[in-house]
Amino acid sequence: VLLLNFRKEIAPFLPEKIPASELANAEECSDNLVINSSTALVVHNEDARASVIGHVYLVKATLQDGASFTAYTYAGELPSCAFGFNSHGVAFTLNSVPPTKEEIEIGGIGRNFMSRDLLAAVSIEDALRRVHLPNISVGHSYNLIDIRQRRILNVETASKNRISVLEIGSNPFFHANMYLHLKIRQANDESSICRHRQAAQLPKSCLVDMISLLGDVNDEKNPIYMQGPTLCTLCTVVIDLDQKTLSIYRGNPKLEKV
Repeated sequence: VLLLNFRKEIAPFLPEKIPASELANAEECSDNLVINSSTALVVHNEDARASVIGHVYLVKATLQDGASFTAYTYAGELPSCAFGFNSHGVAFTLNSVPPTKEEIEIGGIGRNFMSRDLLAAVSIEDALRRVHLPNISVGHSYNLIDIRQRRILNVETASKNRISVLEIGSNPFFHANMYLHLKIRQANDESSICRHRQAAQLPKSCLVDMISLLGDVNDEKNPIYMQGPTLCTLCTVVIDLDQKTLSIYRGNPKLEKV
């Protein structure tokens, strides 16, 4: 179980004789974010290996201080390497950003432990403090959400105390699984490149557009909405800051099965 929670940090060091398909990113999530005078939305595709279907759960927990959180959780892992929210009005979604081996800090804090700590954040400033630590092993892309302040941040982190913070505004922002604004050595991820290329061609400023974008399957090899056989979209999540709701769509979100 402990190794499961360090799988992202361990995977780059597995023997090269292991088939490439076994080393492929376990998560290939996509997010679309926008906030303006009339709309404040985060739409997230939770993508993972097809083998985890039936082994994911919504975990609701109450902490000792009386605060509570709800988190989408993979079996055997800490809540949550996917998305979650708490009773303080703080929520997040995550995008894995696989680094090169040289960027991994041996002995640093694992990403699953960072995201578990996020579930206790009391504000977006507190959430930002919790992900900006000097001794992390591998970076991540965090979409931090504060319902009460009506704010969304995309935060890219890396080892050696590196961080870049982007405040989301009226220009819709799409993020897949490569660093966008933190300058770092990274492996080119073909799926991310293709998803970004497709997203750039599609409208994404309102909820209907954003759902349609994350349900897009026009690129048969590297679609935004994944349908297997190796990777698939487990669900699509819509966080509406103004309505104070989190909705989970089963199947392609274009079909609107909430």
